[in-house]
Amino acid sequence: MHDGFFAGQLLIAMPGISDPRFERSLILVCAHDARHAMGLAVNRPVEGLTVPDLLARLDIQSQIKAPPDLVLMGGPVERERGFVLHTDDYLAEHSLEVGAGLALTPTRDALEAMAQNSGRPRRSALALGYAGWGAGQLEDEIKENVWLTCEPDEQLIFGGGHDHKWSRALAKLGVDPERLSFAAGRA
Repeated sequence: MHDGFFAGQLLIAMPGISDPRFERSLILVCAHDARHAMGLAVNRPVEGLTVPDLLARLDIQSQIKAPPDLVLMGGPVERERGFVLHTDDYLAEHSLEVGAGLALTPTRDALEAMAQNSGRPRRSALALGYAGWGAGQLEDEIKENVWLTCEPDEQLIFGGGHDHKWSRALAKLGVDPERLSFAAGRA
């Protein structure tokens, strides 16, 4: 956390979160200031939609055999809009440095770079949509124990095993998901 804001942190949804769209979610906060917060869920794949499929649909010619990584559902807002979350060894004109060696690029440039032999990010993930919060909303939700926070790592962000990322993030904090209460404020 920097200056009271959570950009670059992972949000771990607590059991009993009131919005079922975020149940067991792991969200990387990509931008956060006094006016808003924006993040991408990194553990919600779109079943049956791979990055190579989407590149082909967008008529982006690939110079490499792109791994069959699933496209992620980044969040419920603007689900037709794509974002590439990637290591910061690749930066384009519209890239936003997220922190912890990560960046976010919301333009086609990053998709094209992902398909190249050289100049592409070392690791990347493609997400459709995002999660957003208004002024003070995320801070309030964290105070109300809707979310836990932890430092991101590349395996949680880019690795497979999406079904287990939530519990792995909790384990990183030393929390056993079986011992969490579903009612906020109760042990």
